[in-house]
Amino acid sequence: MNVLISGSTGLVGTALIPKLTAAGHEVRRLVRSRSKSPAGEMVHWNPDASYVDAAGLEGLDALVHLAGEGIATGRWNALKKARIRDSRVLGTRLLCDTLAQTSQPPKVLVCASAIGYYGSRGDELLDEHSSPGTDFLATVCQAWEAAADPARKKGIRVVHARFGVILSTAGGALAKMLLPFQLGVGGVVGNGRQYMSWVTLDDVVSAILHALENDDLAGPVNFVSPHPATNREFTKALGSAVHRPTIFAVPALAARLAFGEMADALLLSSARVLPNRLQKSGFQFEHAELGPALRHVLKRRA
Repeated sequence: MNVLISGSTGLVGTALIPKLTAAGHEVRRLVRSRSKSPAGEMVHWNPDASYVDAAGLEGLDALVHLAGEGIATGRWNALKKARIRDSRVLGTRLLCDTLAQTSQPPKVLVCASAIGYYGSRGDELLDEHSSPGTDFLATVCQAWEAAADPARKKGIRVVHARFGVILSTAGGALAKMLLPFQLGVGGVVGNGRQYMSWVTLDDVVSAILHALENDDLAGPVNFVSPHPATNREFTKALGSAVHRPTIFAVPALAARLAFGEMADALLLSSARVLPNRLQKSGFQFEHAELGPALRHVLKRRA
């Protein structure tokens, strides 16, 4: 396949590209800056200026859209929240409006989304048929997915990859947690009962390849392990993986004082999400259990 990727320098894009090329696919990158790389490898866009090189979207087999402002970098304020929303919604709408005008559109668009779609739901079991939440991230995810409607109406198979917490030492939540836990000062956040729906980076990449190749998979798809863990369970498993105690709890009030609104959205919210559609489509997780998954991820870092 001829595959174009946005967000190619991010955590998922960086891991995905070598897997695609190793599988024999031709990969191009959707980039903001003009590149001196060989012709054909880069397609230029500037979502802030509502510009995308439409000719570069012609004749693709697939597009994997991963671009978006990081949600865990910097304290949330009105400007940060606007960047989080606009980078996802406006960028996706620009791409999909342009795809809808191509004469040779791609067969499939795998568009990043997140399990933030469901909001904080305690211990309720959630799958792709569950209703959306009402908080900030939930409303962003709803608008993000709706922005792909022009591509869907064009007849492109659209997969909304609702990512959970991606485990990797190269970035994301685990990379931020690792040092405190290695120093023996990691611990439960809040009451520890909030669910964390996690997935290894390896399984995310494999699931994207699966989504590209499986013509029956469309619409929202949860990219999470089949075994979500509570914060307390995750804390115990990570402490065990790094051979350190986990006795320094972080009260909810302290988390809110340190991180503001972001604490409720990312540290204290609870989403117990299942990957029903992935599993029903035949996808096999390489890392389904938390303890072995953490040991695998940390071993690769060593």
